[in-house]
Amino acid sequence: MRTCVRAVLGDVSGEVAVFGSLNADLTVRTERFPKPGETIRGEDLVILPGGKSANQAVQAGLLGARVRMIGAVGADGHGDLLIESLQRAGVDTSAVQREDVATGTAIITVDCAGDNTIVVSPGANGRVDASTAQRHQDVIGEARVLGLCMEVSPDAVEAAARIAHDAGTRVVFNNSPFHPVLSAGLLEAIDVLVVNEHELADMLKPGTSDVAAEPERERADDATDWGDCAKRLAAMGISSAVVTLGGRGSMVIEGEEITPIDPFPADVVDTTGAGDSFLGTLLAALAAGAGLKEAAGAASAVSAFATTSVGAQASYGDIAAVEQHFG
Repeated sequence: MRTCVRAVLGDVSGEVAVFGSLNADLTVRTERFPKPGETIRGEDLVILPGGKSANQAVQAGLLGARVRMIGAVGADGHGDLLIESLQRAGVDTSAVQREDVATGTAIITVDCAGDNTIVVSPGANGRVDASTAQRHQDVIGEARVLGLCMEVSPDAVEAAARIAHDAGTRVVFNNSPFHPVLSAGLLEAIDVLVVNEHELADMLKPGTSDVAAEPERERADDATDWGDCAKRLAAMGISSAVVTLGGRGSMVIEGEEITPIDPFPADVVDTTGAGDSFLGTLLAALAAGAGLKEAAGAASAVSAFATTSVGAQASYGDIAAVEQHFG
């Protein structure tokens, strides 16, 4: 199966800004997840750079985009690790501030099937607020695309989104970790929503946003009425979305047009950071001028490659690595 990655990303132009979280990922592999109250033995602890926003920035940078990261780390070894990883991927870290608290951390367990559980301690990410967005409004305004997620405060995310919207920068918003209430100001600023199937179901629950929604489904499946989902998202002010479906690919919604995106088969070792790889690829492709369907197709391939080795950023590849893997 040949990928479309080089065709979509071969001449990346335009700048990507990513606003949000940087975490050190502390990962332990286990045969299975422990039950409540149970202690089990795991393998050696592995400490790797992560954080949803930093992951997205690294993946976009590896694919050739010009990326600027906005966020915060602590004045500690984990902070050094994160800055170095971003810079190796070609990411501009001049807007990453150092704080007098610990760098954010994510405690990750991975079972023998490659599934994971994650608990996040915000650390320096808690210092990222609306004033951070204001201080770096030039970075946001100069970008072609802005990537946002919810690992920093909702007020900070909304402020960054509004600055981007007013400047004509395209806003790609990932509602993860999932927040049940999204303000009208944030919804107004979103150009492309990216969620997984469970987050989509939760978003369509009554009371999820400042705009009323209809009752939800538990998850997306073959019986999902995607046209109905598109209408309900449109009622929230969202006309473009990408819904990721794990091993079943993704679904692109553009107005009333619904397009399924096929998955790329991979020998899964670790799914940690695969969703962020998808987002980072989407950002790079959109910055290159690709359409949303083409961007999602490239993201499907790149994120599948990311599942074939351990870690988040450590598992990411450039265009050559992805195309060599899939042939």
